[in-house]
Amino acid sequence: MTKTSKGSKTRKVSFEFLAPHAGSVSVAGDFNGWDSTGLPMKKDKKGLWKISLSLASGTYQYRFFVDGQWQNDPSSTSRVENPFGELNCVKRVE
Repeated sequence: MTKTSKGSKTRKVSFEFLAPHAGSVSVAGDFNGWDSTGLPMKKDKKGLWKISLSLASGTYQYRFFVDGQWQNDPSSTSRVENPFGELNCVKRVE
């Protein structure tokens, strides 16, 4: 459930996930309809997968899709339970 402010400007928001041995990593969340392959990330030489998105101010739930498996963001300090009994990460955009 995304809570955004009407008329708010978008901001660049970075997502990163360390997975040196992964073949593919995407970020998915309520900002893209939980499309697990719609936002593929790019891996740097150290195995850090990255993507920057333009998001409006608000609160977003998300997870990473790593080689076909859902993974949480280890750097996220805020999580909420999802309908599947697992936890989604929460990112607040000011």
